[in-house]
Amino acid sequence: MYLSNEEEENSLSLSKFESMLKTNKVFFFDSEEFEDIILHYLDTGRINLAKKALKLGLEQHPKSTGLKLVQVELLIFEDKLDIAEKMLNELYAIEPTNEEIYIQKANIHSKRDEHEKAVELLKYALKYTDDYADVYNLIGMEYLFMDELELAKENFIKCLDEDMEDHSALYNVVYCFDFLDQFNEAILFLNSFIDRNPYSEVAWHQLGRQYYTVKDYNQAIRAFDYATLIDENFLGAYLEKAKAFEKLKKYQEAIDCYMTTMELDDATSFALLRVGKCHEKLGNDELALQFYLKTVHEDPLLDKAWIAITDFYIRLKNFQKALYYVNKAIGIDNENKLYWKRYAIINKALHFFEEAEYGFRKAVEFGDHELDTWLFWADILQFLGEFDSAVQTLLKATEFFPEEYEIEYRLAGLYFMIQDDTKGKFHLANGLRLNFENKTLLEELFPVIWNLKIVQNAIAKHKKADE
Repeated sequence: MYLSNEEEENSLSLSKFESMLKTNKVFFFDSEEFEDIILHYLDTGRINLAKKALKLGLEQHPKSTGLKLVQVELLIFEDKLDIAEKMLNELYAIEPTNEEIYIQKANIHSKRDEHEKAVELLKYALKYTDDYADVYNLIGMEYLFMDELELAKENFIKCLDEDMEDHSALYNVVYCFDFLDQFNEAILFLNSFIDRNPYSEVAWHQLGRQYYTVKDYNQAIRAFDYATLIDENFLGAYLEKAKAFEKLKKYQEAIDCYMTTMELDDATSFALLRVGKCHEKLGNDELALQFYLKTVHEDPLLDKAWIAITDFYIRLKNFQKALYYVNKAIGIDNENKLYWKRYAIINKALHFFEEAEYGFRKAVEFGDHELDTWLFWADILQFLGEFDSAVQTLLKATEFFPEEYEIEYRLAGLYFMIQDDTKGKFHLANGLRLNFENKTLLEELFPVIWNLKIVQNAIAKHKKADE
């Protein structure tokens, strides 16, 4: 790999320094070499080596402002803020126009959650710095901490105006647009950015993500195409492109993109699962199942994969196998209302009614308040002869669906079953008022009750009143 002169010099300095540590010989380094060595160790998390380099550096260059500023950075890193602040005040008296002093003072205030003071100091740093991009980036981060997203966005954009290759600033700009729900504005900004920097694969990728968000999937694919043309190993862009193809129901193209991600890197459970889903949409059932099984082999704790296999067998009406796989999913996430509902429906299909009742109960317990869940649950309780529990279930359902004829007819039938004719008549009247046409629902669910004189009289009376 080719190294620039600067990178080569840094590499030689590091080798020389580490050789010195091993041999206990003392070599001379200029102060800037020491700064680079210390910052390298800080960036790579080797704090003890950074401290050793700093100690030796200050012994060789006791008056170096640069090394003292690196020492301040190390002190701030270790939360020794008061000592760092004292040192900065001393350095300020010597070099009041050194922008790094303002930056490190701002860093201290930021650590103390005094972000407005930090911004004020960073604005002073702008007067003395040559690296405007870095300072604008730091100001943007302070505004992010304050939840001032518009101001943060403005400063990240200024950073990009100074340095178009600053990918972190680009990601932060897009984050601000996303947080503010300014998706169309983000598209305008990214298109403008690409006009000035057409070979930025990151910008093309982010543009694709924005088009995907506003459901313009064709434009999203076009943007992801450019990202992968610029960087043919851009795994994320292939992944996003595959998702966009899925939205357009172009399942084979989606499969091709997912397969490319697997060629570029190890297969992820997400990609394997999506390939399975695409094959299922294309009617390739055997291939779909193969990929689902590869998914759970890759990640046995991925509950979504177990559920995909469950749904696969539900569609094939192989409820015995579906039950096995839904139990796997519930074993991983036993508070998922959707999994419990599937468990209940599968058991209902297998005529395991007590298990089905338990499944619907758990689904409701974990937040499933869909009408059909309440109705299925109540019907199973009725089938099991638990009429009072069925009534209580339907009364809870009325809190979510106060004017629902399917609930009212069921309540009418159940109250007549437990010989509470007053309440039976009340709910029957409600059902007839809400939907007279579907009164035969009572006959389907409660054929014995339907033939009662009290019920037929109520129906006749309601019909006459309507004429």
